This record gives sequence, structure tokens and C-alpha cells, in this order.
Amino acid sequence: MPLQQGSARTRQRTVLLVGIVVLLAALVLAVVLASLLTHGRHEGSPKMLKWKDRGTTKNLQEVVLGRCYNYITAQFPELGDKDCLKIWESLKDAFVYKNPCNITAEDYQPLMELASHPIPCNKSLFWSKTNDLVHRYTKSNQNFLTLEDTLLGYMADRISWCGDPSAPGINYESCPKRSECESNPGSVFWKMASKMFAEAACGVVQVMLNGSIEAGAFRSSSIFGSIEVFNLNPDKVSEVHIWLMQDIGGPQSESCSGHSIQRLISILEERNFKIICEDNYRPVQLLQCVHNPDHTDCRLCTNST
Repeated sequence: MPLQQGSARTRQRTVLLVGIVVLLAALVLAVVLASLLTHGRHEGSPKMLKWKDRGTTKNLQEVVLGRCYNYITAQFPELGDKDCLKIWESLKDAFVYKNPCNITAEDYQPLMELASHPIPCNKSLFWSKTNDLVHRYTKSNQNFLTLEDTLLGYMADRISWCGDPSAPGINYESCPKRSECESNPGSVFWKMASKMFAEAACGVVQVMLNGSIEAGAFRSSSIFGSIEVFNLNPDKVSEVHIWLMQDIGGPQSESCSGHSIQRLISILEERNFKIICEDNYRPVQLLQCVHNPDHTDCRLCTNST
């Protein structure tokens, strides 16, 4: 009997050891499989999409916050109650970790509400294809404001941003152009900001167009032609002054009697606006002449003696 009992205990221990070995082997196998599966998912995770436009501006947060604080403290201290940190957070929330081709107006609505401010009557200056000239003019003449001279436009001017569904949620390498997808972060932002800028305009408004463009100074596809013109309020805006600027020395592709300008005038008249169009508005032309002082177009007068 003792011999049989000893044999039974030995068998039990053997079975127990085998069971432990099998369990350990199963645990090791489970760990290995989990590691392989995790590795596989990591390798197959979505990578940053490659787009055709430049990526998100480096140090975007610092740039936006710096511009915001500069605007409300140094330039327009009457806007000192604006919360720049909240403004930055609302901009970030609009695009981070989101598909850069699926941005909506709702994404930017909190930002628009936080950063908007009144525009004094008679100061709104719109533009198309005159970027450099119009902003040189507003820097020298504080009586006018372009969209880029408002808080929203000032913060966003000449920078770019877009997100990506995968980590880190911001694409610093590339962002989509408008031709790649309409609902990209930049296009949606500027359309909303432009619409709001036009809606806020009152009194006499100005628009500076380029009369040296062969295709025509007014383009229906531009932000001004497709959004701003149709969001001016005839009950608030008394007149629209068109400044048609030609490059010093030409080419003089279009004047106020030109085809595209007449099309713009018709659109404005249909919306019951009064219009004045002026070729080479002299105060702006004098600014052009700073770089071309000896050109015949820049002579103020001629001596009769």
C-alpha cells in the first residue's frame, strides 16, 4: 500500500508540474501574440497624409498668442478684455486631430465669437490681388482697416495650420490646398472671417482692385467676389468706393469702364448700393511712387515756365 500511495503522489506531482508548464507556455504564447498584434496595429496605423501646401507653422501657439497679446495691448488697448488663451484654445480645438478636409463652419464658430470686435464706420477696406499695396497703405493710413488689420486677420495672416487624425494631431509637414479639398482649415477660416468682416461694414466702404491683371480686376471666384460683395448690408453701407490701381508704368489692363468692373458695378447696383469708381486713387498712387519717384506717372505737376 505505501508503495502504491507513493506512486500516486508522484503521478499527481508530475501532472501538476506538467499543468504548470503548459500554463506558463500558454501565458508566454499569449504575451508573444499580443505583442505581435500590437506591433501589427502600430505598423498599420494611419500615417500623416501628404498634401501640396506648406505644413502648420512652427511654434504656432507662440505665434498666435504673441500676435494676440500685441494686438490688444500695443495696437488696440480698448480690446484688452479679450482672452488670448481662450482664443488660442478655440483655434486649436477647431482643427487638432481632425481630418483637414472635413472642417466645418461650426468648428470655427467659438473662435469667431471670441475674437470678433466692432469695425468703425467708413473704415472697412476690401481688396483683391492687391495684397502688398493695400497693406502698405493701411500701415501708412490708420483711417482704414482690411480684414488682416482686425484681430482675427492679424493673428492668422501668412501662417498655416491643419490637423491629422493620428498623433500628434497637427501636421507640420504639409496641409491641403484649396484645389485638393475645399473644406480645409485655412479656406474655411478665411471664408468665415471674410463673411463676418463684410457683415460688420457700415458707412462708406472701399475696395482696392488691381487694374494691371490681364484676366480682369474683378473676379467672381475671389473671396471678395464670391463672399464679401454678397454680405455687405445695403441698410448699413451707404456707398462703395472702388479704387482701381494700376502698376506704375503699366500694364494698364483695365480701367473703371472695363468689362469686369462694369460687372461688379452691376452686382452692386442690383443690391442698391451707390458706387464711385476711381482709376489710380491718388493717395495710394503716391505710395506706389515711393518706389518709382522718377516715373512720369509720379509727377505731381509740371512747370509752365
